[in-house]
Amino acid sequence: MRLELHKVFVKKLAFGDKTGVFDGAGGTLTIDKQELLALISEDENLGKNLDVDIAMPGESVRIVPVKDVIEPRWKIEGGGQVFPGILSGVETVGEGKTLVLSGAAVVTAGRIVRFQEGIIDMSGPGAEYTPYSRTCNVVLLLEPSNPDMDKHDYETACREAGLKAAAYLARCCADAGVKADQVDALEHANVRDAMGAHPGLPKVGYLYMLQTQGLLHDTYLYGVDVKKILPTILSPLEAMDGAIVSGNCVSACDKNSTYSHQNNPVIANMIKRHGKDFNFVTCIITNENVTLADKRRSSSYAVKLASMFGLDGIVITEEGFGNPDADLIMNCWKAERLGIKTALLTDEYAGRDGASQSLADSCVEGSACVTAGNANEVLTLPPMKKVLGFDAEANVIAGGWQGSLAQDGSITVELQAITGATSELGFTKLGAYTI
Repeated sequence: MRLELHKVFVKKLAFGDKTGVFDGAGGTLTIDKQELLALISEDENLGKNLDVDIAMPGESVRIVPVKDVIEPRWKIEGGGQVFPGILSGVETVGEGKTLVLSGAAVVTAGRIVRFQEGIIDMSGPGAEYTPYSRTCNVVLLLEPSNPDMDKHDYETACREAGLKAAAYLARCCADAGVKADQVDALEHANVRDAMGAHPGLPKVGYLYMLQTQGLLHDTYLYGVDVKKILPTILSPLEAMDGAIVSGNCVSACDKNSTYSHQNNPVIANMIKRHGKDFNFVTCIITNENVTLADKRRSSSYAVKLASMFGLDGIVITEEGFGNPDADLIMNCWKAERLGIKTALLTDEYAGRDGASQSLADSCVEGSACVTAGNANEVLTLPPMKKVLGFDAEANVIAGGWQGSLAQDGSITVELQAITGATSELGFTKLGAYTI
């Protein structure tokens, strides 16, 4: 399989009479605000007071409460279309050519579950913890048409509004014939060829854990709620081409946004190291369910797939914390006891002093573990000149508390409240070094 990402670099946003990035605009994406509003207003589950605004890196702007972040894309050649199973048919993606508005993002903001949305600061100390302070953000300010609406219906409306907006922005550029500034070509062999390739190198796979605990803790694969499936094989290029969509209302710091699925750094770096340090054979998708029986079933099946492919090692990434820690550890020890080496990527909830137990579960086999940071670390975000959304939600967001929002507009919260701060895909600005 070969996937070409045709990247148009977006450096600025502006409202205008026509949507697109045009010659001589210096990387400026102009947006027809009324046309975009009309598009997302088609959903009867969204209220009449919808709005679209812009937030640029370095501005004194706070976005809260944030649900999802999506990179604008549109397929310009090849089978399928962006966000298959939700906005388009169910044809598979991962091949052909996809137009990417690199540097731009659609941010959906609205009070859904309230305590499980997040904060993006475009400047100040908070900006140092979220990767989305560096993107040029088209912010959708959403509300339900009925305050008593079922939250599942409202979440669906918000999710689809974000995906529609992202596809719209990229489609307008494609229709205008915008040329890419850079083309990144990604290739991955079929299983037959992969199994015989690169003799002497270890065969390695990626076990991709997706949040599927229900109660709006959901992720979608080709439009299917992943808690309804057994673990399955997926080409890494499908993941990088929009096959996975976030529907999650979970703690903001380690919620995998749709944007991070589209730009999964684990997959990107495994592709780069393929044929040099190891043979990257396949990607295995698995879920994180809530019952012990489901955890046992999925972990056993995922590890069975890894064993069937003769993998020597797997990289395992978690999403979320607490209950999913059990899934992470089951995947780890079951693989290790079959002779498959594991490397784990997670984050920590180690208390504000960092001295508490980091994970809710552990095993002796989990000796190769990478941390994405301690979500309980506390920081104070200074007041911003402009707030997009409802800053009072800081008092109820996970990682905040009643009184987190001060009278001067500053907010004191745990890192848990910052969108993408401890991404367990490694899509984060945090790092570490040995002293």
